[in-house]
Amino acid sequence: MSRAAPPFARYEWMIAWRYMRARRAEGGVSVMTWISLVGISLAVFALIATLSVRAGFRAEFVDTILGANAHVTVFNSAEAEANGTLSRAMPDYAEQAARIAGVEGVTRAAPLIKSQLMANANGSNAGVEVFGIAAEDLAAIPRIAKPQEAQGDLARFDDGVAIGSGVARELGVVAGDQIKLISPDGVKTAFGTSPRVKTYEVTYIFTAGRYDIDRTRLYMPFAEAQSFFNREGVADEIEVMVEDPDDVEKYALPILMVAGDRALIWTWRDASGAFLRALTVEDNVMFIIMSILVLIASLNITSGLVMLVKNKGRDIGILRTMGLTEGAVLRVFFICGAFTGIIGTAVGLVLGVLFSLYIDPIFSLVNYLAGGGVWDPSIRGIYQIPAKLQAGDVISSVALSLLLSFGVTIFPARRAARLNPVEALRYE
Repeated sequence: MSRAAPPFARYEWMIAWRYMRARRAEGGVSVMTWISLVGISLAVFALIATLSVRAGFRAEFVDTILGANAHVTVFNSAEAEANGTLSRAMPDYAEQAARIAGVEGVTRAAPLIKSQLMANANGSNAGVEVFGIAAEDLAAIPRIAKPQEAQGDLARFDDGVAIGSGVARELGVVAGDQIKLISPDGVKTAFGTSPRVKTYEVTYIFTAGRYDIDRTRLYMPFAEAQSFFNREGVADEIEVMVEDPDDVEKYALPILMVAGDRALIWTWRDASGAFLRALTVEDNVMFIIMSILVLIASLNITSGLVMLVKNKGRDIGILRTMGLTEGAVLRVFFICGAFTGIIGTAVGLVLGVLFSLYIDPIFSLVNYLAGGGVWDPSIRGIYQIPAKLQAGDVISSVALSLLLSFGVTIFPARRAARLNPVEALRYE
C-alpha cells in the first residue's frame, strides 16, 4: 500500500522552482516576478529606514532633554512680600536641596539662579538665558561636562562663564575672550533702576547637541549670579536629577513631600510631554502608511501568480490527471509566491539595516549633492538625522512583509488548485 506524500514534499519544491524559472516565451511572468521582488524589497527597506530614523530622532531628542535639563524642577509658590510684590525666592535653598538629595533615586539636587539678559561682544548682541549654578553641579550635567564639542576648560568655570556654541558663534567669540553681560534689573538709585553691565571671560564653550540650548544658554557661577541679579541669600529653583528619568512620576510625590510647604514641582514630561505624544502619533501614522506600501508591493505577487496560473493551465491539468491533489497544486503555487516574498523581504532587510548603520555618510552625501541646508537644526532642534535600529521595529517589519506576501498568494494558489483538469485540457 503506497503512502501519501507529506505536505511540501520535494517534488512540490521542484515543480515550483521550474515554474519560477520562466522561459523566454513566458517572459511576462518573469518580469512580474522581478517587479514583485523589487517592490517588496524597496517597501521593506523604506519601512525599516523610516522606523529607525523615527526611533533615533525620539531617542536623540529625549537624550538632549535629559542630558542638559532638570528631570524635576522644584520651585516655590508665589508669596507676597512687605512691599506688595510677589516672590518665589527660596531663602532656605541649601536645606531644601539637602532634603531632596536624600530621597531614594535622586542623584543630584542643585540650587539655581535663572534669568535672562543680553550678551554683547564684537559689536554683536545675543539674548541668553542665564543659569547660576555651582561648579560641581555643572560638572555633573552630562551634555555640558561631556558635550559633542568643547572649547576651553570647565575646571576654570569659577573664573568666568560657560556659553553654548550657538551663543559664541552669534557673538563671534572663542574661549578666553571677554563678553559683556547687560541686565535691565541693575543698581537701584534715587533716580530709578539703572542697567547692570559687567564683563566676564568665556572660560568654556560647549555644544550640547540641541540647537535651542547651544543658541541661548549661559552658565554663571552660583555666587556670582546671586550678586549680579540681586538674589543674595536666595535661589530661584532647585534642579533635580533622578536615576530613572523615564519613570520620573514615581519620584514626584516623595520629592514634593520633603521639599517644603510652598514647594511645587515641574517634571521634564510636563515640559515636553505634548511633543512626545505628537511623536508617538506620528510614528503610528507613519507605520500605517508604510505598511500600505508593503501591501501594494505584495499585491504584485498576485498579478504574477495569476499570469503564471493562466500560462500553466495545461501543466496543471496534466499533473491533476497524473494524481496530483488539489492541496499539492495549491502548495506549488504558494511556494512560488512565498519565495518571492521571502527573497524580497530579505533584500529589503539588508538594505534597511545598512541604511540605518551608515546614515551619517549617506546624509553627508545627500547634503553635499543638494548644496547644503538639507537639515536645518533651528527647526528640528538637533544637528543631524539620527537612526536607531530596534529589534522590535525590524521584527515587525519583516513579519508584516512575510504575512502580507504569504496572504496574497492564497487566492491565485487556490484558483490553480480548483482548476478542472478536463476544462484545462479541452482546448489543448
